[in-house]
Amino acid sequence: MTTEYIEIESPELVITVNLLARAIQNGLSRPRRKLSLEEAKMTAEHVLNFFGYGNRIIDNMLEPEDRDTFYILEDLGILKTEREETTLWDGREWRIHYWLLNKERIMELANRETTEEKEEEIDNIYNELPDDIWMHS
Repeated sequence: MTTEYIEIESPELVITVNLLARAIQNGLSRPRRKLSLEEAKMTAEHVLNFFGYGNRIIDNMLEPEDRDTFYILEDLGILKTEREETTLWDGREWRIHYWLLNKERIMELANRETTEEKEEEIDNIYNELPDDIWMHS
């Protein structure tokens, strides 16, 4: 299995579809049902289409179904929100809500090995042992 590893400290870190898909897959997978990579890629592509080359989008460009997806990803820490307040010329307060990619969390989830992968590695260790080691004297 090939995994993308990118340095977290890089301020110019680019979140790719595959990287975000892996983070979504690892974040949403449950013990009984693992989210398929294809499902995760579809979600990742959909989300990244909003962001384009940026890291922040304004909330009012989302449809309710999209916002639901964003809330799920916020619960996983993949997305986070911020708001900006300004005073209009007539004295009213105006709030602008934004969605941001949480690159550190995306990297953490994307690079996390699942329990199944760890079990496979352990199984592989035993498969690599020579047959004579199992002989009982």
